[in-house]
Amino acid sequence: MWLPTQGPAAEFAAQYLDVHRAFYDRTLTDEALDAWRARRLRTVLDQVSTGSPFYARHLKGVDLAAVTPDDLTALPFTTKADLRTEMLDVLSRPLTDAVFFYETTGTTGPATPCPRDEREVIASNAHVTESWASIFRRHFDGHAPRIGLMGPTEVHSFGDTLGDVARNVGSMNAKIWPYSPVIGFPKALQLMRDLELEVICCTPGVALTLAKAAEHYGYDLRRDFAVQLLFVTGEMCTPALAHNLESVWGADVYNILYGSQEAFVIATACRNKRMHLSQTNYLIEVVDAATGVSHGPRGTGELTVTMLVDGVKPLVRYRTGDAVTVEASDCDCEMPGDLVRIVGRTLDRLELGARLFTAGQIETAVLTGVTGAAGYQVVIERDTAGQDRLTVRLELLAGQAENPAATAEGVRERATEALGVPVGVELSDGLDPIVSTGAFVSWKAARIVDRRTAPDHETRVAQRMAANRGYEN
Repeated sequence: MWLPTQGPAAEFAAQYLDVHRAFYDRTLTDEALDAWRARRLRTVLDQVSTGSPFYARHLKGVDLAAVTPDDLTALPFTTKADLRTEMLDVLSRPLTDAVFFYETTGTTGPATPCPRDEREVIASNAHVTESWASIFRRHFDGHAPRIGLMGPTEVHSFGDTLGDVARNVGSMNAKIWPYSPVIGFPKALQLMRDLELEVICCTPGVALTLAKAAEHYGYDLRRDFAVQLLFVTGEMCTPALAHNLESVWGADVYNILYGSQEAFVIATACRNKRMHLSQTNYLIEVVDAATGVSHGPRGTGELTVTMLVDGVKPLVRYRTGDAVTVEASDCDCEMPGDLVRIVGRTLDRLELGARLFTAGQIETAVLTGVTGAAGYQVVIERDTAGQDRLTVRLELLAGQAENPAATAEGVRERATEALGVPVGVELSDGLDPIVSTGAFVSWKAARIVDRRTAPDHETRVAQRMAANRGYEN
């Protein structure tokens, strides 16, 4: 792992990695971890209250000395709207202290700045490195696999972060973003083949589009490529979708990490395909999405994080907008930390037949038992009697579904039972390219056509983006 050799970042790295190693060696006691988190919280609160114009106003009047890791409720929440409004005023160190500058994609609002300094890079990447090393030990018998990284934009952290992690574990990596006008799908597929890449890191949507593009250009996924693992991230991937991806690629699928541009890597996958929180880097709260009432560090609700690394842009009680379940770990893997299961954005919940469903519940209802699918989309309508009805549009890859009609009937039966409303299934030869925009906009905008209401802002953004998402060029 690359480390700074002098200055405050070097001092932080030495202290941090001592705690990090003890955390992963299981020699860090609960008392020592609590003491570390208390010290880091005090450092972050002192820094943001004096160094950030936004937080100086936002935390004015709060008795910061009385705030402890066990009770953050005296602190106001930080929201995505705050970050879009305040922009660089959220920073609590000079921008020149950063070593990387990133932005959010800016598809649904102003792109917000997300610079990172050496402290933030070291602390965030350390947990991903542990995850990858553990998984590679299971799958590659001591050799470092060749990795293809398919990141979304030039100002996204994906390529730098995972490229650094690949270097940490001794792997060659190639950055081959197929939507890039320089690379494109034909070149990406050619490089995957010629370099015999064994691990592909991308979103679930890109993995499905790659499979369609491979079919279009005459490749056989199993014969022509050496891919053994798909590391997916950037959008929701339920176990049902992961199982389908495995059937398409003949590769093992890991939902490899959970995080964001704003909050870095919050959780990482273990060899058992469960997600563990990076608890040396964050204080975790689960709050009621409607009321904001905190349930503490475990439970079901909206994930809220307070960052413990005093970098350029630490966030305090940041509401991620993601619905999760957090629970104590019962996993027999090498990864410490509580378990977190992401069930979708709070904004992506849908009412069907007077019942509220998460994005994860809907995707699970549609894809459970499905193999060989290139994608899906759900159309919601309301009939003249006021009853909700669903139509699932399902695209199957040629030659991968033994009995398409039976697959469609299975989806109809299972989704009707799970969702409690009438469901029809249409087998499609090609879905709207909007389904590939999930990581940029939202799962809901990409996957749901809700004819009960007018298209919202996110849907309109996804529709515009979809116009440039083909692979036939």
